[in-house]
Amino acid sequence: MTKPTVPLVDLSCQQQQIDYLIREGFNRVLAESSFIMGPPVEEFEEAWASYCGVPFSIGVGNGTDAIELALRAAGVGRGHEVIVPANTFVATAGAVERSGALPVLADCNEDFLLDPSEVACKVTKRTKAVVGVHLYGQAAPMEALKSAVPPGVAIVEDMAQAQGAKRFGIRAGGLGDVAATSFYPGKNLGAYGDAGAVMSADESIATCVRRLRNHGGNARYQHLEVGFNSRLDTLQAIVLNAKLAFLDEWNRQRVQAAERYNQLLAGLPMVELPRIAAGNEHVFHLYVVRVPDRDGVMKALNAAGIEAGIHYPCPIHLLPAYSHLGHKRGDFPTAERHAASIMSLPLYPGISARQQEHVAAALGKALGN
Repeated sequence: MTKPTVPLVDLSCQQQQIDYLIREGFNRVLAESSFIMGPPVEEFEEAWASYCGVPFSIGVGNGTDAIELALRAAGVGRGHEVIVPANTFVATAGAVERSGALPVLADCNEDFLLDPSEVACKVTKRTKAVVGVHLYGQAAPMEALKSAVPPGVAIVEDMAQAQGAKRFGIRAGGLGDVAATSFYPGKNLGAYGDAGAVMSADESIATCVRRLRNHGGNARYQHLEVGFNSRLDTLQAIVLNAKLAFLDEWNRQRVQAAERYNQLLAGLPMVELPRIAAGNEHVFHLYVVRVPDRDGVMKALNAAGIEAGIHYPCPIHLLPAYSHLGHKRGDFPTAERHAASIMSLPLYPGISARQQEHVAAALGKALGN
């Protein structure tokens, strides 16, 4: 009997549930020809803001733009420093560079989240913001990050991997001064291409982002400053509006699948299971374990028809693009140790118990159990 193939991500289940809604919405947009900043964009912005528990949400072109615009609206610019985790996707640091500021790296803790004690050691008189990355599906300790820096330093959320997550009962998107997210297709709430948003309870920040995303103006041909072309497409807003109604259910399925993995892998002592930080409600964008001989284990899983991933294989300070920061191997030991052993197992809404059992069995075999 042929072993089932288990992809890292499978969006087909989601697509089947929303297909009719997408078709209806696309037909409406095509009939109206409202492709840029059409009514569905505002509808989604209002719905997403309400979901996150904040007054303002501004749709933008992608998640990297969202971080940059959030930083700029918070007053970050040339001559400033922004503290970011060493273990994050490169876009977090890239957005800081694009804003004109210098990314200052800090190490993570055993929960993979930015360590407030490490942040406190990185503060200088030029520190303007801290970006807490909500990694793998749970929120960074934003209240502790705020306590680790002087008053006036902006607390920014990169929440692309934690849509729907909560910390002490507050949803991601409402934990800092301003938040940014990507709606890349594989996210818990994903578009059909690139899309993003900036969220805040601060009206001045929201007004600034609205202006910056649209060539620096609030009205046609009235440009108050140099801005960007980073608007949420109407067709993507249709997709996001349709998916948002299912997000909580899909997150529930992710949590259920994570709990099943916990049970299946409990007998494998060489596998370090995901940890949930106190106060967090995890939504498992990714199910990340730590294993010895990670690369060998991944090769064995691939041979068994199982797709696994690494998020992320190289900390920011070891990437050639960030050699100018002047760091060397050993500067961020926790991030480096995690990067050498982490592995993301397949997890998505609709993954079957049989698929997960196959993953667990193959993982046990690869580890000699």
